[in-house]
Formats: sequence, C-alpha cells, structure tokens
Amino acid sequence: MKSNAACNLPELIVVIVNFGMGSKIIRHAKQHGITGATVVLGKGIVKKPLLEFLELHETRKEIVLMGVAAGKAEPVMAALMEKFQFQKPHHGIAFSIPIVSILGTKLLTDAQVQEEREVEVSVYQAIFVIVDKGNAELVIDAAKKAGARGGTIINARGSGIHETAKLFAMEIEPEKEIVLIIADKNLTDAITTAVRNDLEIDKPGKGIVFVQNISRAYGLR
Repeated sequence: MKSNAACNLPELIVVIVNFGMGSKIIRHAKQHGITGATVVLGKGIVKKPLLEFLELHETRKEIVLMGVAAGKAEPVMAALMEKFQFQKPHHGIAFSIPIVSILGTKLLTDAQVQEEREVEVSVYQAIFVIVDKGNAELVIDAAKKAGARGGTIINARGSGIHETAKLFAMEIEPEKEIVLIIADKNLTDAITTAVRNDLEIDKPGKGIVFVQNISRAYGLR
C-alpha cells in the first residue's frame, strides 16, 4: 500500500521476514539496483496469529535495511512484492521511510536532500522504542492496549565491552532492546502515550520513543 508521501527524497527500505530469508531478499533487490544492505536479527510478537504484521507469535525474524536513491524505492519494493508475495500470511512485510539527511553515500548529497525536503502525508507510522533488556514485551503489552497489532523486538548493543553506540544521546548497550511497531497514524498518539505511561519513559534512563513517517508499505492487511 502506497501513501501520499513525497517521492523526491532518498528512502530507507525495511523488510521484515522469517529467519533465513534475508539473503534472498538482498539478492533479488540487487537485481533491481540495490547496491548494499544490512541485516539485523529480531523477534516478532503479535496478539493473534491471523492479525496483521508478523503473523507468528515470537518467531525469529531478519530485518533487512536498504538505502535507495530518490524515486527508486517504489520499483524495488514492487519487485520484492511480486517475488516474495508479502500479501500472503507469514511472508513478511516491507515499508520505506524518507531520509531527510544522509552522509557517507552517493545516494544523494546532504545539500540536495535539504533543498528537496517537503511536508509529507503518511498513512502509517513506525514507532521506535528503546528500553532496557527485558522490558520490550512490556512495551508490546502497553502498545496492544492502545490498539497496536504487534511489533518486532531487536536486540541492540555497542561495538565493544567498553564502548556504547548512541541514538539521540541515549546509550545502546548490550542491555538494551529496540521495539519497532507499525501502526496507522491515527493510533500513534494513543500507542506512544500508553508506552510512555506504562514504562515511565519520562524518568531518566527508562527509555526513549520516536516516530517516523512511512512512505509506502506492503504486507499490512
């Protein structure tokens, strides 16, 4: 399903599939112009097996991240949709989010991105929640109460024993988990409020929540 998002920004394609499918996604994507990708491991959790998004309860997932130049996301995702049939149960989902600034790649220069930025209209939104390890399922429980169908839990860690990665000034250490929830934008406020209240996100060290518009999505029913 495609939203009314602007098409003049580079995009990040995110594909969530069952464990072992990531390399197949990448090989097919490269046939359609993708030059590189990153795969991370996650766990899918949903309320009921027949509901949308990650249909199996607590299944191992692979999350494939691929950056594409402006205007290239739709044909790549359409090719993946045709090949892997995301509309069928248990076949995965794919969505893309706009990149408003980018460095270290030839996809598009940062100056060009800034010049072409414009307001976007999105049907779905991606909610990212970073919490201490062990709290991810509490995030899912809170989100479900507000209407979320499920989510993906991603284990996050720094690059070494004495080093930590940072996202929005919050350390991501071996004790952290990232929860990714895809929701209709009309539910986003309710979901983030529920997570904020139940997990006491406003207290120091309790976690962080941020939301990103989705340009287009396949596999959400």
